[in-house]
Parts: sequence; structure tokens; C-alpha cells
Amino acid sequence: MTKTTIPVHLDINGHHHELQLEPRVTLLDALRDRLGLTGTKKGCDHGQCGACTVHVDGERVLACLTLAAQVEGRTVTTIEGLAREGEPHPVQAAFLEQDAFQCGYCTPGQIMSAVACIREGHAGSDDEIREYMAGNLCRCGAYPHIVAAVRQAALEVAS
Repeated sequence: MTKTTIPVHLDINGHHHELQLEPRVTLLDALRDRLGLTGTKKGCDHGQCGACTVHVDGERVLACLTLAAQVEGRTVTTIEGLAREGEPHPVQAAFLEQDAFQCGYCTPGQIMSAVACIREGHAGSDDEIREYMAGNLCRCGAYPHIVAAVRQAALEVAS
């Protein structure tokens, strides 16, 4: 029995990729298994933990719930695409400075959500940050440091 594939053209982190994929392949699996972009993590694979958060046209999405074919013609940014000219994104730098990770598994998804949180103006208070970041779970419980990192990065981006 042959598997049906379709051509899928993806723009990821400024690079164009042409793939032959089964229509049911998720963006997460295309990133990790077909393109070797393993920064985006597979956590629950059910859209409940946020470890697979990426940006599609600047909006955060859960890559485990998004089919790769759905993002054809759109711009995808993963954790690997945030740094510019060798310099970490302000949120990445703040996560390091605030020690906002323990095991680090959730960190890429947390950072991608934090970037969106700040860009969309949801970093006005600790409560607002916690509410907006609620879809990203940290099993180690680094939440106070994550909130501090988002607050720090929001101040740096605003200045």
C-alpha cells in the first residue's frame, strides 16, 4: 500500500523548504523529523502543554495541532529563528538572566509565547503575563522566573 503525499512549500525562519508530505503530517513533525529543527519540543502532542509553540505570520500556534499543509504560503518562525545576527532575542537573553528554566524542555515554547505576549501588549502586569502564558506548562515550576523574564524583556523592548 503506497502512501499519498502532497507537495508542501514552507517558509521557515526565512528559508524556503519544499517537502513531499502525507496530508496528515503536523507542522511539529515536519519541523522536527523532516527539517531537523528540533528546538520546537513535542510535549503532550495534544495541544495542552505549549512546548511546541511557534509563530505563524507572527501569531503563536501549537505546532502539534497544526497541519504542515495549513501553513503553506505563510511565514513560520521557530525558536531557531529568533536570534538576529548571532545576538539572542531580548526574551532569550532575559530568560538566561532571570534563570527562567530548570530542565529547559518547555523553554522554547515559553520563549515563543513570551515574544507574542510582549508583541501583542499583554505584558502590562505580572497577572496579565501569567494569564497570557497560562497555556505553556513548566513541570519544574519555574513560573516566577519566567514572569520576571517576560517583565524584563517587555521593559527592554519598550525602551
